[in-house]
Amino acid sequence: MSHTISAASYVRATHVIPGGVNSPVRAFKGVGGTPIFFQRGQGPLLFDLDDNQYIDYVSSWGPLIQGYGFQPVLDAIHKQADLATSFGAPTLVETKLAECVVDRTPSIDKVRMCNSGTEATMSAIRLARGITGRDKIVKFQGCFHGHGDSLLVKAGSGVLTLGLPDSPGVPKDLAQHTITLPYNDVGAVHELFDSIGSQIAGVIVEPIAGNMGCIPPRSGFLEALRDETRDSGSLLIFDEVMTGFRVDRGGAQSLYNVDPDLTTLGKIIGAGLPVGAFGGKAEYMDQLAPLGSIYQSGTLSGNPLAMAAGLALLESLDDDFYRSLDRKTTQMTEGIRHIADQLTVDLVINKACGMFSLFFTDQSDVESYADVESCDADLYAKFFHHLLEQGVYFAPSAFESAFVGGSHTDQVISDTLDAIANTFSFLQA
Repeated sequence: MSHTISAASYVRATHVIPGGVNSPVRAFKGVGGTPIFFQRGQGPLLFDLDDNQYIDYVSSWGPLIQGYGFQPVLDAIHKQADLATSFGAPTLVETKLAECVVDRTPSIDKVRMCNSGTEATMSAIRLARGITGRDKIVKFQGCFHGHGDSLLVKAGSGVLTLGLPDSPGVPKDLAQHTITLPYNDVGAVHELFDSIGSQIAGVIVEPIAGNMGCIPPRSGFLEALRDETRDSGSLLIFDEVMTGFRVDRGGAQSLYNVDPDLTTLGKIIGAGLPVGAFGGKAEYMDQLAPLGSIYQSGTLSGNPLAMAAGLALLESLDDDFYRSLDRKTTQMTEGIRHIADQLTVDLVINKACGMFSLFFTDQSDVESYADVESCDADLYAKFFHHLLEQGVYFAPSAFESAFVGGSHTDQVISDTLDAIANTFSFLQA
């Protein structure tokens, strides 16, 4: 494949955009080479500026669960754009989307819209601190909750890809209030709460980690978080920006039957447009201004274009859709497992409905940040580039999830498996 126009576009971008990209993972630092510049998508396919075609498993990092050009979403955007793109004032469509979110999510009575996942997690942390009158927040290694100062400590996603466990610019006085534990380590959770449980405002966790690759929770992990936070008077926050409405109709909390106090959302509720949200029990959410004294705001929160798009997408996601999505994810991962076994490729595959990850390792399981760090990222980079040349686009980082969607047909998955078989053969040569 030729990537001449993408390469020239990247050089042009570096003159006016730091690193040539507006989010670090896009820079291909984790895999080497030059970023691909895309111009359009259709169904499960992407097309770059050089008119190369790819089967896509990035899905705009998750929200395009029905694929590119999903007609109900396009119709909703066009209809709203004809009326207005923004008001900065209440609209009926934001109420309709809020009603849809509340109806689908067991733990949410009320939801506040915002403009990004980072904004949602920052706001949820402020709310937890305001409600409890405590400062300390617990997070988990490898979980990424946006780039807010309180949460940019041993994070996943681009921070893990670039090898930056912390960031300059985060005040030490603020970072000292963030406690980081190993993901999936129930013993560490119990030990911490036994020691300082009365000082903890909240625990924030990805119920299925997605920003160090797909890492499902061990049995009992989420339940331990629920029990300890309830007993200590702190709040449990599920960051479902990635998993919300992707792994189940009610998100990961519905899949695992564990109700958090607060939930952060994004991705799918905007159908690919910038969006975020956080919600929870009415007794907590009513402490936000203008009802309460805990302040949070956003000039363009509840933007009608994003609200209309997200509502149209959510209305398309019924129980039959998730059964089909789970089948496709299993078809994909079992197919990869079969190929790896045939070619004796050391590989761990983790999955949840609609998302999966490949880890090049001889370990039997990958269940934590430490496990992920020991995997072969260099081999993943070779895998990525060889697959890219065959027209299959995975995340340009060994530490991100891949996404299956409604537009990935059996034939598309079969074509992908053929390309992966060729790539594994190449890696073994």
